[in-house]
Amino acid sequence: MGFSIRAMRILRFVPLLLLGAVFLVGCAQVPGGGGSYDATAYRPRHPDEVRVKVSLRKEVVYVMEGNRPLLVAATTVGIPSKPTPTGRFRVFSKQPEKRSGSYGFWASGNDVRPGTSGNPPGSGYHYIGYPMPWWVEFAPAYGFHQGYVWPVPHSHGCLRLHPRVAPKFFALVRIGTPVEIEESLPEDATIGARVPRPRDYNDPDPAPSYMISSRVFQKPSGALLVDQPQ
Repeated sequence: MGFSIRAMRILRFVPLLLLGAVFLVGCAQVPGGGGSYDATAYRPRHPDEVRVKVSLRKEVVYVMEGNRPLLVAATTVGIPSKPTPTGRFRVFSKQPEKRSGSYGFWASGNDVRPGTSGNPPGSGYHYIGYPMPWWVEFAPAYGFHQGYVWPVPHSHGCLRLHPRVAPKFFALVRIGTPVEIEESLPEDATIGARVPRPRDYNDPDPAPSYMISSRVFQKPSGALLVDQPQ
């Protein structure tokens, strides 16, 4: 038995219900298409000087090299009951193909059902975690990753990036890259004043067969970073 329409609708909100602090469930959502949204990412001249800044109020990520923006993009932040942490951090883990260890799918042939890792629906099923592509972790159980970018707080603390943006962000940061997360930032009034936002957050969820396949981790074609203008 495959997904019902109702089950697919529920999937979009399951991450708001099932995050455990250790298992990184919170914010796992993977858009199906990507729409026309995009953001330019510039190649740093001094990669060791790259830093990340996040404005929770503006819901914008700034990747900076000194005072020069390398990437400015919309993000989704945590809901009030599960907020994105504020403070200063450093990237300590990067995984382009991450799956949740707690929430995902149970599959047996063509029968794919959503569920938690410790609760198989019956014998003969195997567990496949929910995909969280381009995972960049800055604090235990908190990270940036690809997902639906809603116009309001919608995650359990993680920071979601659009599928056209997440691989670019992944390419810009390194292990050790500083991450500063604040309620607001000076950049909000300048380079963040008119940041466009994706409009595909309300698209239907992808088919379960896609979500459990390796296709969900398809790599982008073409160059991710472009040279900075002189």
